[in-house]
Amino acid sequence: MVYKPSLSRKLFVVMNALVLTFITIIGIVPFIHLLAVSLSSNTAAMAGEVKLLPIGFTLDAYIYLGHKVEFIRSLRVSVERVVLGTVINMFLVFITAYPLAKETEQFRSRTVYVWFFAVTIFLGGGLIPTYMIVKSTGLINTIWALILPGALNVWNMIMMLNFFRGIPKEMEEAATIDGANHWTLLWKIYLPVSLPAIATIGLFTIIGHWNSWFDGILYMNSPDKYPLQTYLSTLITAMNAQMQSVNVEQLKQLENLSEKTLRTAQIFMGALPILMVYPFVQRYFIKGMTVGSVKE
Repeated sequence: MVYKPSLSRKLFVVMNALVLTFITIIGIVPFIHLLAVSLSSNTAAMAGEVKLLPIGFTLDAYIYLGHKVEFIRSLRVSVERVVLGTVINMFLVFITAYPLAKETEQFRSRTVYVWFFAVTIFLGGGLIPTYMIVKSTGLINTIWALILPGALNVWNMIMMLNFFRGIPKEMEEAATIDGANHWTLLWKIYLPVSLPAIATIGLFTIIGHWNSWFDGILYMNSPDKYPLQTYLSTLITAMNAQMQSVNVEQLKQLENLSEKTLRTAQIFMGALPILMVYPFVQRYFIKGMTVGSVKE
């Protein structure tokens, strides 16, 4: 029997497609505008004439950023931070969420530990005490000052905990009968069926590390150790002084460069890596948690 969708179903599909297309356009247009402004001339950008296409096409803003040693160095620091921070964050989330996902009969102190972690979401130590701890542990002006203070994101841990608790107990029982220990259960059973949660939490972690800028100013004594976002946040402030110190040839090369074009260029370049990562993890968002893992 051939399925024939009803009129209401057809209308729903059409309206759903239109709404989603409209939402997609709303999300894409600002980035197109940023790119257009960053590629436009100083006059057009400052006059507000640029919409979705560049006017007076120029790459001066990207040349200015890309040829600066400070920019390349800060980009390297950010990449190092994202890689190390994400690996450490995800590992701590896994090994913390797994035991807390057990029933009280298996882990008697589970509730106490859950509340211990949950309280930290609402009550923080404060900026000054945190800085004093980081300083006393010798982390100031090192990459670890950007990673270790927030190494365990409790909110992500709770999300992973709840995800683990939804995994069928039959899978764990079957693996236990075959002789699997807790490490085997975590790495061979729980994590493989948790790809949607891992992708979501991993993306949040990557975005958090990439967009963070204030801790770079707080914990880094040398601008050479600044991550990209911290460097970019200080770039506009120092731009006017730098422009006054360049020679005639440099001024001619940067004649189309302005605060607005540089600002839009840095925003676009700051968002571009995340935009490139998202398509690789997006497909996991719509997957079922244990599709095909438990069979009758």
